[in-house]
Formats: sequence, structure tokens, C-alpha cells
Amino acid sequence: MSSLKPTLYLIRHGETDWNVEGRLQGQKDIHLNARGRKQAARNGVELGKHFHANGLTPAGFDWVASPLIRARDTMEILRGEIGLVREDYRTDPVLREISFGSWEGETLPEVKVRDPDGHAARKADKWRFVPPAGESYEILSARIRPWLFGLERDTVCVAHGGITRVVRGMLEGVPIPEVPILDIPQDRIYLWRDGRAEWI
Repeated sequence: MSSLKPTLYLIRHGETDWNVEGRLQGQKDIHLNARGRKQAARNGVELGKHFHANGLTPAGFDWVASPLIRARDTMEILRGEIGLVREDYRTDPVLREISFGSWEGETLPEVKVRDPDGHAARKADKWRFVPPAGESYEILSARIRPWLFGLERDTVCVAHGGITRVVRGMLEGVPIPEVPILDIPQDRIYLWRDGRAEWI
């Protein structure tokens, strides 16, 4: 278990049509769909209730999002539900999703047809496999580690599934082979405080 001191609320962006289609989004800029906007609103409502129940003030947090549109839209919907100025947060490029390189926009069945060797290599070692011009989860973890352990304030962050997987891996001590396959819901909030993980 990690000794990270600040409290972290980590939220995956809401659903997109590419999520539904099983397309590798990576760093492509894909908008939320209607369900994704509802998920973002749900998370805003629940976060507001949580703040109220725990006597927390939104101004006491650093609010940061990935610069990709699906994360920014999620953040703005979420803040709106809490009654905050929607655009009053910052973005950090380090929070961009894992890059799938030339595979982005394709489904895994499509990748299997076009690049069967790459598909097999990824299946054999999802942690270390690097797609053409992309990143492995190992590379992503190295990218996120300085950000995570450099947090100085309690933080509300909206990012991506891959980001949340590697953060959970580092904070919870998840075995490396399990990190890339962790299930990360889009309608829940991951909370790390006092050395423990929970979902809201």
C-alpha cells in the first residue's frame, strides 16, 4: 500500500461511442455520448453529496483534468452539478490516456486481422507490450508516477481508464499482470484517502 498523503478523487470520463464500439481511443479526441453525460452528472451529484456529508469545501481541492475533450466535458458537467463554475479547473497533459499509436480507432478484432503478431504479443504481455508508435502500461505507469507522488493538495482529477488502472496499481500494490485488466467503471468515483481505497 502507498503512503500518498493527499486525498485523491479520481474519475474516469463518461462513456463515448468508441467505448461502446470497443475502439481503442487512446489519445484521440472523442466526445461523450448521451449515456456518458449522464454518468458525469451522476458523479457530480454523488461527489457533491459526499462533500456535504463530510464537511468538505470544493475550494479546498485542486481540480485537474486530462486535456482530452471527453475528460474536460466530464469535469465540466460534474462541476456544474455541484454548483461550481464549470470551467474553473486546470488541465495537465501528463493525464492523457495511454497511447495506442497506429492502432487508435480500431477494435481489437480489427487489429488481430491487420497485425496478428502484435495482437498476440499484447495478449501475452499486456503490461510491457508497446503498440506501433504507442505506449505500454509500463511506460504509462512511469509517466504518471511523478504526477501522482508529487501531489501536494487534496485533488479531484478526471482522466481515463488506463490512468486509473496504473494509479490503482501503484497505490494498492496490485500485481503487475492484473493492472491492465482492472475494471474501471465510468459511473463511480475512485477515492484514495488515509491509505485506503474506496468507491463512491
